[in-house]
Amino acid sequence: MGEQLDKERFSEQDYAAFAERVEHQLTVLREVLDRPGFGKGPTTIGAELEFFLIDQQGDPLPRNAELLEAAADDRLTLELGRFNVEANLTPVPLEGRPFRALGDELQEMITLVDGTAAGLGGGAVPIGILPTLGTGDFTPHAITGESRYRALARGMRRVRLEPFIVRVDDLELVVEDIILEAANTSWQLHLRVDPENFAATFNAAQLAIGPVLACAGNSPLFLGRQLWEETRIALMEEAADDRDVSRAYRRDGRVTFGSDWVHSPMELFERSVRDYEPVLPQVTPDAAPEDLAELRMHMGTIWQWNRPVYDPADGGHLRVEMRALPAGPTCADMAANAAFLLGLTLAWSKRDLTAYKFAEAYQNFYRAAMHGLSAKLSWPDMPGETLASDLILRLLPEARAALLEAGVVPSDVDGALGVIEQRVRLGRTGASWQRDFEGDAGQLVRKYRELVLSGVPVHMWR
Repeated sequence: MGEQLDKERFSEQDYAAFAERVEHQLTVLREVLDRPGFGKGPTTIGAELEFFLIDQQGDPLPRNAELLEAAADDRLTLELGRFNVEANLTPVPLEGRPFRALGDELQEMITLVDGTAAGLGGGAVPIGILPTLGTGDFTPHAITGESRYRALARGMRRVRLEPFIVRVDDLELVVEDIILEAANTSWQLHLRVDPENFAATFNAAQLAIGPVLACAGNSPLFLGRQLWEETRIALMEEAADDRDVSRAYRRDGRVTFGSDWVHSPMELFERSVRDYEPVLPQVTPDAAPEDLAELRMHMGTIWQWNRPVYDPADGGHLRVEMRALPAGPTCADMAANAAFLLGLTLAWSKRDLTAYKFAEAYQNFYRAAMHGLSAKLSWPDMPGETLASDLILRLLPEARAALLEAGVVPSDVDGALGVIEQRVRLGRTGASWQRDFEGDAGQLVRKYRELVLSGVPVHMWR
């Protein structure tokens, strides 16, 4: 999705040609994955962080193109909304001190983006949903002026009925375009995985995200209402849902947790091609066959909370992209969330989860998004349901052991997971801090920015 398109309007012939190429590339991918030694290599972590740009009052600042030009850093890219930018961090080995490295680069990027935005009369914050957003911020004019985003808007209008109604609890909005997706910003992790371990790791990430999300909530406010602890989850699923009566066969929307455990990486790619119509039919005739350019473009328009990624770089490899964590609050918090999610995923990737009911992992995810630390969650080998805060404290040693086994330095593990432990014991997440804040939305955003820049993790905020 970061790739620039050469046009924004496509014909039905373009869609047909694109679909044909994607079907062919599934065969190529299957052959690539079957090659001895494909994707072997050290385990690495990549990450992406999305920001909101804000003005001096804390309202959205729609000047992302000017910010990128002023920052002149190729790690930054434009996002869907003119008030959003994304930082792509440098991949790091899992072995060693990955969470310190992520935290250091996060601090560097927060300082860079906020400092550059200050030169435009504002600032920047990593936060799941900006509390000062209003309905006037979601017009077609708010979409970033690049061909890929205009083409995406056209492609999504092609596959869903209008008018499109978005509902979250008692909030109901009539949406004209995809711009509502820009209300949500995320902290996304990429874990490189050997193909033979991919299915087990992907399933483990599906299980792990429930308790991790329960302690990472940072999106409770939208359009003046207090909604879910992670309102992003509901809002993104609603905003990009292309199901209607003609797609009654499809259980999942374009943003989805999924509906079952997987047994191979090909299963996920095949399902994405079978069940989802193209929305960005860009054909790249000069690409090498094993680039799988069209298949990768298509996969980039299906926003599973955990998503498979094929990357042709350096001989090719697979990654699990973990997309459910919110942006923010601080670099220490995000490094801690990464450590807990990756550690718990590694710990449970050694077990066969297919005997555990997928529906319980599914319920965990949405309960955590709704209720945070007060959610009631289930867990394999544990009877009944457990309060999320209690479950997390029981799972932290498992995450620690798995990270140590993977070669992470003990001080790096303990520093990151210690932030999670204190956050849970004190019951202070980004979401709870926002709910408890006394003041209007603008005051909240300005104070939030001040605390983010301090680097003090959210459990210590007052």
